[in-house]
Amino acid sequence: MASKSFSEEDFSCPVCYNIYKDPVLLTCTHSICNTCLQQFWETKGSRECPICRTSCSKEKYPLNLKLKNLCETFQQERIQGEAFCSLHRSELKLFCEDDKQLVCLVCRDSKLHKNHNFSPISEAALERKEELKIKLEPLQKKLDNFKQVKTTSDKTAQHIRVQAQHTERQIKEEFEKLHHPCLSRFCKRSNDAAAGVPSQSESQHLSSRCGGGADILIIDF
Repeated sequence: MASKSFSEEDFSCPVCYNIYKDPVLLTCTHSICNTCLQQFWETKGSRECPICRTSCSKEKYPLNLKLKNLCETFQQERIQGEAFCSLHRSELKLFCEDDKQLVCLVCRDSKLHKNHNFSPISEAALERKEELKIKLEPLQKKLDNFKQVKTTSDKTAQHIRVQAQHTERQIKEEFEKLHHPCLSRFCKRSNDAAAGVPSQSESQHLSSRCGGGADILIIDF
């Protein structure tokens, strides 16, 4: 098994420090994640090994299949190992109510968990699920209230926008009604002035000044 003979450090890329992903084998025998190598070259501006700085003349380097397979095996064993006790390598079957952790049957009988209360993992999972559900209920209510308030606010905002547009339209219509007659009279006065025609008030003023003089001039003539 890979986990027994190697550690995680043996399968870690020296650039990203994570488990190798598609490692390529360079001429200098160093292995680097393909993505890490490309990014290093772009940042550096030159093709060289990130570890020993040996020049890399090839455009592409072969995939290190052996290392890739070892990494995948190591990760699978690590995932499977999570279901086993790290102390006794036995399957985790119980949940310690006192220490709030999963334990194996050997742990249950050891001094480390003496006089502790245990329950099967399935039962403990159901209990924790119910506890979580109870804790989430007030949060769910708050979320529902928030959604309701938001919906009301959106409707109010929409109503305000519609009312504002309607009021603006009414103001424009009233403004046009008030100014159209005035504008017509102003245009008529401007045209009469340009043609030399006196306005009605000016005609009345001339008539009052002349009085009956016009009649006398006609008789004398």
